[in-house]
Amino acid sequence: MKPLKADLLIFLVTIGWGSSYLFMKMGLGSLGEFNLIALRFGLAFIVAGALFHRRLRKVNLTTLRYAMLLGLLLFLTFTAITFGLKTTTTSNAGFLVSLTVVFVPLISSFIFKKKIENKLIISVILAMSGIAFLTIQLPFTFTIGDLLCMAAAFFYAIHIIVLGSAAQKVDTLNLGILQLGFAGFYGLIFSSIFETPVFPSTREGWIAILALSMVCSALGFILQAIAQKYTTPTRTGLIFSLEPVFAALFGFWFAQELMDTKQFIGAALVLLSVVVSTVNISHLKRSIHRRPISFE
Repeated sequence: MKPLKADLLIFLVTIGWGSSYLFMKMGLGSLGEFNLIALRFGLAFIVAGALFHRRLRKVNLTTLRYAMLLGLLLFLTFTAITFGLKTTTTSNAGFLVSLTVVFVPLISSFIFKKKIENKLIISVILAMSGIAFLTIQLPFTFTIGDLLCMAAAFFYAIHIIVLGSAAQKVDTLNLGILQLGFAGFYGLIFSSIFETPVFPSTREGWIAILALSMVCSALGFILQAIAQKYTTPTRTGLIFSLEPVFAALFGFWFAQELMDTKQFIGAALVLLSVVVSTVNISHLKRSIHRRPISFE
């Protein structure tokens, strides 16, 4: 596969994940938060497992252990998002969860005792400024939904770091499929304790669950695993930075969520922080210096 085709697959995954905030909000109209998570990841695991059942026969204990941990991190991530969507908009959720790209190098620097790059400092300043524009309202308080979406970004950043370590030791496709199963299993446990697990009772609920499980989870994770073999992490990060843009567009088109001027400025700053954190500045400088100057 050529890099351009791989980038196109990543782009399609990004569109799907951008729509997930709207579908989660739709699903919450008829399902409990944990019930939604259980159905989303449970169905995704069944579909992905059926497609790659022969591959799953080679699963070992190390893969299962990593899958249990990654599934837990996914469960925590989407628990924070689904509860957060009750008191914030899909647009805000998309931009705040995109802070994952900023959290990853910050947490990595702390864990591995690496010096924080200047571009990361700039991206953090931009991100915090954007969050202020997006979420702070007089008398300068955050909504609980905004805070939960930022917590989701933190949990998913840890997920990415753990996955990066696990990918060097186990089959990543099996790991990706099994983590969906464990995330759904944790959702089912909590739904059984705090809710009454049910299937959707409305057409809107079924549309939300099927879109979340088939497109956003099963198809999304499989395509990502395939495509990332043929493109670079930097290019992938830049394409994924478009996710909040699609979240805002879906919120505008289908949920009539309007953003005021202050929120547009905040969204632009958060998006810029994500792009800055993924751009290789030294590589960019070398490319500029190597480019021939033409006076034609």
